[in-house]
Amino acid sequence: MEDRSAVRMDKVTKRFGSVVANDKVSMNINYGEILCILGENGSGKTTLMNMLAGIYYPDEGYFYVNGREVTIKSPHDALELGIGMVHQHFKLIDVFTAAENIILGLKGESRTYDLKAVNQRVREITAQYGFDLDPEQKVYEMSVAQKQTLEIIKILYRGANILILDEPTAVLTPQETEKLFNVLRAMRTDGKAIVLITHKLNEVLEISDRVTILRKGQYISTIPTPVANEQILTEAMVGEKVTLDIDRPMPVNPVKRLEVHHLSVEGTDKPLAVDDVSFDVYGGEILGIAGISGCGQKELLEAIAGLQEVKEGSSVIFHAPDGTERELVGVSVRDIRNLGVHLSFVPEDRLGMGLVASMGMTENMMLKEYDRGRSPFLDRTESLKVAGDVMRELDVATPSLDTPVSKLSGGNVQKVLVGREIAAEPIILMTAYAVRGLDINKSYTIYNLLTEQKQKGVAVIYVGEDLDVLLALCDRILVLCGGRANGILDARTVTKEEVGRRMTNLEKEAAA
Repeated sequence: MEDRSAVRMDKVTKRFGSVVANDKVSMNINYGEILCILGENGSGKTTLMNMLAGIYYPDEGYFYVNGREVTIKSPHDALELGIGMVHQHFKLIDVFTAAENIILGLKGESRTYDLKAVNQRVREITAQYGFDLDPEQKVYEMSVAQKQTLEIIKILYRGANILILDEPTAVLTPQETEKLFNVLRAMRTDGKAIVLITHKLNEVLEISDRVTILRKGQYISTIPTPVANEQILTEAMVGEKVTLDIDRPMPVNPVKRLEVHHLSVEGTDKPLAVDDVSFDVYGGEILGIAGISGCGQKELLEAIAGLQEVKEGSSVIFHAPDGTERELVGVSVRDIRNLGVHLSFVPEDRLGMGLVASMGMTENMMLKEYDRGRSPFLDRTESLKVAGDVMRELDVATPSLDTPVSKLSGGNVQKVLVGREIAAEPIILMTAYAVRGLDINKSYTIYNLLTEQKQKGVAVIYVGEDLDVLLALCDRILVLCGGRANGILDARTVTKEEVGRRMTNLEKEAAA
């Protein structure tokens, strides 16, 4: 029988202080296959592959490549063995062309390298596997998908036969994801060994041949994809039965709570981060906001919350339950609250903007109400109760309510922030990536909490990365493309492909 083994790991262990990131992991990677590494946040997926790619060095255990025991101390060692990794954060120089990035730092390349020959070789690779890339294009002119393509071609150019991709679809539209999968299938046919680190179950089932499950740093099992389904994979990841249904009741008597007119916000690296965006938000519904990362989602929510200066002509009108209307543009965050606008905001930057890292849960709960007391002394009673309720309901893992939140894991920090904002009983609740860093069970807890808020008549705005969740949770979806609104869609009837087209502006181009 033909030996297809590319990599074998034997009892590989990695520790960071007292934390065991990988605990005696043994597994195989084969040529001519796509292997998905699946696990929840903190399960050790990326750490394990970083060791194979030479970023980290294992504390214990052995690596075998092509049947031979090897020592991998650096990314250069890994490439010498034919191993290349594409990380979530690209390592490219914006002012260089694709070809110049590909050969940058290559051993043996001189100052007088033949760019014409490099361009030709890059074109041969793109033709062989179906990539879409111009080797002479500058990186700053590229889309996110093109930059990812460049990173893959870069390691292929350097001779990699074992490719590791860390969350490769996190920044891609459905159409871009399908293009990537077609390329990966072509590379599999060519005999490459491909490893995908991911958490998206539907993509795992679509693209992989086998699925290796990690849980809390330990190897659980490897499952042939043809016999797997979402329930089997989820229960293997979590270690218990999980309900994967998102309840989405129809809005009942929706009431307009927010009118956004011609909202524009200046960007740091482009003229406008938000460009003339208009939409309405209703109490009793969840409005989703979809878009490629960096398309203005952050600035849009911060502008509504009074945290961003807006351009002249922008308007944000709040419709109060008593029927009065209040313009929020030009009003400070504190004055917005004093006007009776009960607005809660879960920002993307949870420790930088949402919480005070040096404070415990109780003190962070007090931040919402500290200036409303009738005494010069702060009363911790109510905040202590809220903190305890949030800890119990969201299962926050903390030594005590006074432990600084900076000492908690990212997922637990997110629970504290979301729990505090919901406990404030808002009229409008805005969330940016509310389940980032949470495990599957707690993610569904948050989805249910948002639905409960909707049923209480709260106007919920949900910014998320996962289109499948947006389509299952939300009632309407506002699509942002390059900071501009590219349609408001009915989440119950629209397809994921149409949302993806609008995320890349193809919908407007087709109509032009």
